[in-house]
Amino acid sequence: MFSGLVRGDAKIAQIDKDKETITLIVRCAPDFIKDLKIGDSIAINGTCLTAESFTSNTFTVTMMPQTYQKTAFKDLNVGAQLNVERSLQVGQRLEGHIVTGHVDDVATVKEIRQNENAIEIWFSFPDRLEKQIVPQGSIAINGVSLTVMDTKDNTFSVGLIPHTQDETNLAQLKVGSEVNIETDILGKYVAKNLEKRN
Repeated sequence: MFSGLVRGDAKIAQIDKDKETITLIVRCAPDFIKDLKIGDSIAINGTCLTAESFTSNTFTVTMMPQTYQKTAFKDLNVGAQLNVERSLQVGQRLEGHIVTGHVDDVATVKEIRQNENAIEIWFSFPDRLEKQIVPQGSIAINGVSLTVMDTKDNTFSVGLIPHTQDETNLAQLKVGSEVNIETDILGKYVAKNLEKRN
């Protein structure tokens, strides 16, 4: 379980691909992994993965090819900046929102606007998520907890304040970029229950 409050100071150091698994080596600040244990969960661009090994400034995770192909990882190369987050501990503040690290789908950047000191980004998303994305609702984009500003015709917008621009990889997005999205877990249950009633 995660909160969507990420660190953006990690980068892909190595990607190894074969038919059955994709191995990712991530380089990050030593303090991020100072108490890491093998088997711990780490959200990378919003995708919950398991630490399999680590050094003083890297950790290694493995994902199935299906996960790789169904997320925005397929478009990333060595050197790409990543948003990373360690799993929550009992007793920590929940300052973002509840994020599971189970990516729902990929969204595509349609428009980027400068709005004073903030960046407003519009994303298109698959039809099946329409009832789960609502104005003022929560959404995780590449693992970052954000508030949906507006929705229109299978698109939604979010705003990036200067802190988010500085601390995550979202300010690097361009029109056409793909991102991992996870809708609000509470919204999913509400939508599912409403479907059963109809």
